[in-house]
Amino acid sequence: MTSASAAPAAGTPASGRSDRIPLFHILALGMTGLPLSMILTTFGVFLPPFYVTLGVSFAAVGAAVGIVRLFDVFIDPVVGMAMDQTRTPIGRYRPWLLCGAPILMFGLYKLFLPDGPVDQTYLITWLLFAYVGNSILTLGVAAWGANVAAAYHERARVYGYTQGMAVIGITVLLLLGLITHGRIQPGKADSMGSIGLIMIIAVPIAVLFTTLFTPERKLSGITKTKFSFADYAVALKRPSMLRLIAADFVLTLGAGATGPIFLYFFHDAKGFSRGVTSTLLVFYIGAGLVGAPFWSWVAQKVSKHRAVQLGCVAYAACQTVLMAIPAKLYMPTALGMFAVGFSASAFIPLVRSMVADISDEVRLDTGKDLSSVLYAMVTTTMKVGLAISVTIIFPILQFVGYDGHEGAVNTPEAIRGLEMCYLFAPIILVFLGGATLFGYGLDAKRHGEIRAQLEAREVAAAEESLVGPIGSPAAAE
Repeated sequence: MTSASAAPAAGTPASGRSDRIPLFHILALGMTGLPLSMILTTFGVFLPPFYVTLGVSFAAVGAAVGIVRLFDVFIDPVVGMAMDQTRTPIGRYRPWLLCGAPILMFGLYKLFLPDGPVDQTYLITWLLFAYVGNSILTLGVAAWGANVAAAYHERARVYGYTQGMAVIGITVLLLLGLITHGRIQPGKADSMGSIGLIMIIAVPIAVLFTTLFTPERKLSGITKTKFSFADYAVALKRPSMLRLIAADFVLTLGAGATGPIFLYFFHDAKGFSRGVTSTLLVFYIGAGLVGAPFWSWVAQKVSKHRAVQLGCVAYAACQTVLMAIPAKLYMPTALGMFAVGFSASAFIPLVRSMVADISDEVRLDTGKDLSSVLYAMVTTTMKVGLAISVTIIFPILQFVGYDGHEGAVNTPEAIRGLEMCYLFAPIILVFLGGATLFGYGLDAKRHGEIRAQLEAREVAAAEESLVGPIGSPAAAE
């Protein structure tokens, strides 16, 4: 290939190289997701009840999470824009991961090993600190994935595998009770310090592995971005991005609504002990190991947004069946949790893969690589969705008289209110999330056309760097 005119036809593999990303590189990229997934699950499921047990009220915990997420809305855009303009000898993403790790580690230490009485202010302060570090790592890994994989279907594969690795991290967390013979039990207040230490140790090990062994493509013909919120406006003008942001927000709000009340629901409404309840979550999370690759395969057959919509329908059906299973039936409940988790595993990897496709469209139109900014949008919506679920549901539990302290005995009315919170929000919201993707147009064919044009531009830029601008006297010689 010696000229721009020799670019591949739209929809064909770019240039002559293989689009297949070596599995080792995918595993290296996904290594940081192991502790991040543990942290996300702990923050969403175990940390809020932990602080209720420490004496902070339902309403105060819900408000604290909401306040921190409100600040967090502004963290991701700033980090994303700074990341997009970063150029260093070791790459764009490595410095950010190496910087974010110690910030997150210190925040985890203060949250999980408090050295005195805690209140709402304490929770807000150290949640905010931890979220800054978490945002840097999450955004860096997500945007790096778009850089590693260029092809439409290969991105679905990369994000499917990395999501599967995240599932492994969560599964290890949830099986700590079995691994340690009950000495460390997720959901118990006296185990939270040990869980915090495990995550603190895991973060630097995983980040070091990712930064050492994950490659980074150098993109030709890219204009260095300025640190400006105008880049947000450029991306938000795209109907495809607006639909994706709306879908990601509603899907997160729906599937995430069950997280903060998971322990309460399966203990008081379904009649399982707290230890058994944690093992049920293993089935939900573990389903992603087979679910994420399955939905990646479906996306190759029907396109990514259609696969997400199919996942929404499956989620609503499985969640309804789960709710109908009688109390204290472990295996039917475990199978129901597996089915719900299998369906939900379509959402995160496919949405992240779709953001990578949109970043190519933006790069073609503007000459700027705004992938970090675009990922900041969906990581922000995910955080806001999770925060709203806690901020809304916890005050409702307090209103209906539910007591979340360990060993508390609740009235039938309070438990009924808990059941209503667990039942209606996920099904309705996930259906709405699927509906927002009707009309989404960036499918495999369109992305193939975009990629062919980008390849042609990169070839021209490479030639120009060697012989000078095309049409100049130097090029004519």
